[in-house]
Amino acid sequence: MTKHIVAHVEIASSDPAVAGKFYSDLFGWEQIQFPEMDYLMLQPASGATGAVVPVGETYFNYKPETVLVYISTDDVAASLEKAEGLGATTLLPSTPIPGTGDFGIFKDPTGNIIGLYRVEQPSAE
Repeated sequence: MTKHIVAHVEIASSDPAVAGKFYSDLFGWEQIQFPEMDYLMLQPASGATGAVVPVGETYFNYKPETVLVYISTDDVAASLEKAEGLGATTLLPSTPIPGTGDFGIFKDPTGNIIGLYRVEQPSAE
């Protein structure tokens, strides 16, 4: 059963390199660059991960001052469906992240934008 904890946070920036250095220096987080995705992961020693993403259109229209929180779930599609039943609007349906899991994004009835994230469990072979 999912504990629905904060799993990941994305911080929009007009200069991801400067923002990434700031958070890395401030909190001691490791920076991991994914240039093919224009994505700068911030990895703490424990707890939820983070990232600095460029302002603009990616899989979500990041505006300045945007912080997107992802909540863990066992089933992104089912959680999006439940959210819709409670008055939310799906902005991004369940989308695979190869080798990692999947994610989706919704807007709640009051306009807040929240992400959902499912970690892919390694197969027991």
